[in-house]
Amino acid sequence: MAPYEALYGKKYQSLICWVEVGDRPLLRPELVQETTKKVKLIQQHLRTAQSRQKSYVDVRRRDREYEIDDHLFIKVTPMKGQTRFKVKDKLAPRYVGPYEMLEKINLVTYRVALPPMMEHIHNIFHVSMLRDYLRDPLHVIEPTYVLLKDDYTYEERPIQIVNYRIKRSRNKEIPSVKVD
Repeated sequence: MAPYEALYGKKYQSLICWVEVGDRPLLRPELVQETTKKVKLIQQHLRTAQSRQKSYVDVRRRDREYEIDDHLFIKVTPMKGQTRFKVKDKLAPRYVGPYEMLEKINLVTYRVALPPMMEHIHNIFHVSMLRDYLRDPLHVIEPTYVLLKDDYTYEERPIQIVNYRIKRSRNKEIPSVKVD
């Protein structure tokens, strides 16, 4: 017994004969011609659908190419609910970086220099995961390092009080402090 027959309880009907259900004559030239016409019609519809989808994609697509020593941002969360770079939250950044591009592997893949704290992440990225960074000598980004305890907790300490206000309701006063 064939697997299809065991699963569905009937014999497999070949796609060679695409005529109406009923009494089917044996193969004859008219049946072969009708089948080839239907195959060509299906191929035509597939080409039309592919062309339409390609036109939708080409509107947003732009070819990007980077040179060695360019600086790039890396996309953090390509899909909703997925954790990348230890960040999963509503207010998580979309891109991290900038990081230096080390090597062009082919037209769509690049090797990026990642810091030692991200050594567990593979350093080769597809071009869709990268964004341009226009280097500005006045724009210096210093990475902040957080010291974690053994149980992966850390202590937050305010650096500077920026603003202080008291919100008054009918019978309460609620102080609020903005720290940097």
